[in-house]
Amino acid sequence: MTDSSPPEAPQAPIVLSHYQATPLLRARRDGLRTARTSPDLGLTYFEAALGGETLRYPSGEHVPWAEIELIADEGERGRLSDRCYYIAPNGEAQQIRTFSRRTNRHYSLLPTNGAPTMVIAGFPMHRIKGLDPHQDTLAKVRAAGDITGRVLDTATGLGYTAIEAARTAEHVVTVELDPTGLEIARLNPWSRDLFNNPRIEQIVGDSYEVVEGFDTGAFTVVIHDPPAFSLAGELYSGEFYRRLHRVLQRGGRLFHYIGNPERTMGARVTKGVVRRLQDAGFKRVEHRPQAFGVLAHK
Repeated sequence: MTDSSPPEAPQAPIVLSHYQATPLLRARRDGLRTARTSPDLGLTYFEAALGGETLRYPSGEHVPWAEIELIADEGERGRLSDRCYYIAPNGEAQQIRTFSRRTNRHYSLLPTNGAPTMVIAGFPMHRIKGLDPHQDTLAKVRAAGDITGRVLDTATGLGYTAIEAARTAEHVVTVELDPTGLEIARLNPWSRDLFNNPRIEQIVGDSYEVVEGFDTGAFTVVIHDPPAFSLAGELYSGEFYRRLHRVLQRGGRLFHYIGNPERTMGARVTKGVVRRLQDAGFKRVEHRPQAFGVLAHK
């Protein structure tokens, strides 16, 4: 795929990475007739027939082995250059990668052993060392405490936070700055509930401005997982924290993902975040190092 908006893909397309392609090629070369594999980055599995010129899927698609080899080759490249691919109607593998003219940044879907993450301008949007993005999301949501009532997710990304919060929340409002990110999410099998769950409300806009339109005390919990400070410094500002404080109900909680507190930059940013949250009116700010963030109480 070129550096432009991705072409429309069929609903629920086959999506693969080298984590699926490489074992299939190995099984075929070993003379096996079938192999267990996934058409959706590990969400579901089936027994694939390995004979013939194409790999046949239960949904009827046939993928040429040359395309499977192309996807497997991604595993030989650098970690952050890996790509996920969706299979177009003609059987060709298309990179899930695009360019946002709004932010002038490249977006791509990076595979892992579990859920994929989105990479924006070279920055992965989830932790991928020692855990996968789904586990990273669980750590963040659990760090926020009981998820009930109305929840605000300030940065949609692939929608993992909104999806997880919606399991117990009455309603989740999630805000995404760049529609390009949602284009990537639409092609990600792990993001499907973002578009299918009626308890999730999506807003496209700048959280810094969107929050101003919410009623005072509108939310019981805010989960604030912004991009890196270098990409979105205003979302770490005292003014934005005051806006989040206003929309939280009395006794509400804000979980703020920051980054590894054991690294110099993470420790420095955390120190400034805690000070600004306190200045914004939060009475108690607790470190949540297992989730790389802090929990602030109103």
